[in-house]
Amino acid sequence: MPSEEINALERAIAEITEIATGFGLDFYPMRYEICPADIIYTFGAYGMPTRFGHWSFGKTFHKMKSQYDFGLSKIYELVINSNPCYAFLLDGNSLIQNKLIVAHVLAHCDFFKNNMRFSMSNRDMVESMSATADRIAGYSVIYGTDAVERFIDSVLAIQEHIDPSLIQPRKLGKTHLLEAKMKELKDAPPGGSKPANPYDELWNLDKSNSGPQEASSGNRAFPPEPEKDIVWFIQQYSTVLEDWQRDIMTMLHDEMLYFWPQMETKIMNEGWASYWHQRIVRELDLTEEETVEYAKLNSSVVQPSRQSLNPYYLGLKIFEDIERRWDREKIFEVRELESDTSFIRSYLSKELVNDLDLYVFEKKGPEWKITDKAWENVRDQLVLARVNGGSPYLVIEDADFEKNGELFITHRYESIELDLKYLERTLPHIYSLWGRTVHLQTVVEDKKARFSYDGKKVQRKFI
Repeated sequence: MPSEEINALERAIAEITEIATGFGLDFYPMRYEICPADIIYTFGAYGMPTRFGHWSFGKTFHKMKSQYDFGLSKIYELVINSNPCYAFLLDGNSLIQNKLIVAHVLAHCDFFKNNMRFSMSNRDMVESMSATADRIAGYSVIYGTDAVERFIDSVLAIQEHIDPSLIQPRKLGKTHLLEAKMKELKDAPPGGSKPANPYDELWNLDKSNSGPQEASSGNRAFPPEPEKDIVWFIQQYSTVLEDWQRDIMTMLHDEMLYFWPQMETKIMNEGWASYWHQRIVRELDLTEEETVEYAKLNSSVVQPSRQSLNPYYLGLKIFEDIERRWDREKIFEVRELESDTSFIRSYLSKELVNDLDLYVFEKKGPEWKITDKAWENVRDQLVLARVNGGSPYLVIEDADFEKNGELFITHRYESIELDLKYLERTLPHIYSLWGRTVHLQTVVEDKKARFSYDGKKVQRKFI
């Protein structure tokens, strides 16, 4: 970028930052970098400037970069939730494009800093991910790239199944006893009689409250309560993992905890950034050419989509409606306290559903058809789609199912069925991490169904 363009951008950044501060936005110190497309799309594929290597990131990069090369899509910027906050701008952006982008990322940084879902974020994750990449590269040297990558394949298959609670996830009691018994089970010779159940002493310690029961009977086994954090649980209690594998699971678990708030607040975060870039740019003294270019770019960002829900558009319209119904102070309160589910449940009104022409549609035979336009049902369907960051809500019900160390997982079904092909491809990954038969119970066509994998094939049984 020529020096005169850099100087013009620096002046614009200073002006926009002053306007944003005057509006009450509160963000971390900002660091801006101008990057070529190859770098921007590498960051986009990996999710961060520094991260461990994996074939899936290369696949994502190839897809995203190809779409850019053919003019099908374009990443104008990337912003990192950190302190200081890093924003990477695409080399070749025009000045007015960068003005909009700077206003947009300042609002993102304000959201990162002030929304309570981000309160537990590791603001030094860029450095942490760099250290993780180095450790995984070291394991690849010791154990072989193929072995490490196959293991990471299995962890990434279940990476969304963590507990992103704002408080520290509870740790199960009597951990030292369980670890000793797990080691005893792991060291038992193959074949012959069945080894001692690793949970028997646990049950005996607390017989007055509950005994070892199968999860399917409705009584508690182990864990004593359904455990949402599947990654953490397997890392803690699997009998087949080696130390280096547990270390990798811990690191990837921490990375997912970092990304999770962004999954829970996608609509709010993009709506907030769109709301503020519009108001900030209105305060700038634009030329006629800049005004036209800005209008085209802004409309491409916030226009509704015919194929899917545009989070920029929906979030923007809800924030504008909140300001209309209350005042600007109210939107700062909402920005601080809500996530997508509560945001939609509390503030998507009947009038807004009608104005935005929102509806529920389903595939009926070969065609997609509108099935419901009642505003409450539209709102509730949007809420359900955002529960658990948009991922299925799974919990471990029993880690000693059939008294044989088998893993029993339940899907908390809320009218959205699992992708059965994805499910059948994922169970072998869970099996490789747990080391014994894995069962997953869900609902298929309004009937309970149990999918099981024993190391050979996936079996389905209706209950």
